[in-house]
Amino acid sequence: MAYSIRRMEKEDIGQVTEIDREAFPSQWPPANYKHELQNKTAHYIVLYDDTRTIDVPPEQPPKKRFNILSLLMPWARQKTPERAPLPHVTRQYIVGFSGIWMIADEAHLTNIAVREQYRGKGLGELLVIATIDLALKFEASFMTLEVRASNLAAQSLYQKYGFTQMGVRRGYYLDNREDAIIMSTESIGGEPFQRQVSELREALKKKMPDVKST
Repeated sequence: MAYSIRRMEKEDIGQVTEIDREAFPSQWPPANYKHELQNKTAHYIVLYDDTRTIDVPPEQPPKKRFNILSLLMPWARQKTPERAPLPHVTRQYIVGFSGIWMIADEAHLTNIAVREQYRGKGLGELLVIATIDLALKFEASFMTLEVRASNLAAQSLYQKYGFTQMGVRRGYYLDNREDAIIMSTESIGGEPFQRQVSELREALKKKMPDVKST
């Protein structure tokens, strides 16, 4: 399979929200990605399958506002012509996404998620690398995140990429009051970190040569 990565756009919100609900079904309140795209500190990327597309419903035009004059002057009412249904639009099939909030020189990793049917293929690791690249693009000095105390697989992945445990937020997750492990990197622009990521990037390329960034 071939995959590509690009910045998230408003047309992606439906698919990204679907992946978010699948990956984080108990998260409350649910993420509002329309708001996130308007947030100047938020930056998101999507990963899509180059071999697959999806037909999505078109955006509906805003409803016409009610005109009170039509009640006062019924003779002036104009019959609104029926609109033909808009055709579905073909979009790239998004299989995962990730994002950061830039706060001063800190890139806070908000989330990484991959569709269930695409897990176990190294795509989560691919998104970690792409998110580090995104943080570097915005001149972040280091990265931080929170992860559920029970999510050992995610913790192991982050440790692989230079994140270390810095503390615990007690009862952080509202659904079950589970603790969050706070993890952070050293300087992501420093030589030791860059060397580690470069080696992991090359190893992943051998497994997944058909990956493009746009």
